[in-house]
Amino acid sequence: MTKYKKGRIIRGTVTGIESYGAFVSCDEYYSGLIHISEISHNFVKNITDYVNVGDVIFVEILDVDEELGQLKLSIKNIEYKKKTIIKRKKIIETSLGFTTLAYKLPIWIEESVKNITSLKNTIDK
Repeated sequence: MTKYKKGRIIRGTVTGIESYGAFVSCDEYYSGLIHISEISHNFVKNITDYVNVGDVIFVEILDVDEELGQLKLSIKNIEYKKKTIIKRKKIIETSLGFTTLAYKLPIWIEESVKNITSLKNTIDK
C-alpha cells in the first residue's frame, strides 16, 4: 500500500520544466508531472510564471502509478506556494555563559595534542 493517494495534497520540489509541464520530486521513489493544463484555470503562456526549478511547492495528486512510481499532479485548485511556519525554540542563556568553554578549552587542546602525537608516533613506526 502506498502513502500516496488520489486527492491528497503533498509537498514536493520542482526538478524540471518543459513546455508541456513541470516535473516534481516527491521523495526518493516517486516523482510526478504537473501538466500545463493543471497549472492554472487561465491560459498559461510560460510555466516559469508559476513555478521555477528548486521551488518547494504543494501539489494535489490526481493519479498514482505504483509500478512506475509516478504521480499525475495538479496545482490549479490549491494554494501551492503557501509558506510553512517553522516554530523555533527560544534560546535560553545560562548563568555560566562562556565559563564552561574557558574551563574546558585547555583540556580539549591538550587531549587533541596527545592524540595527534600518539598518531604520529604510530605512523612513524
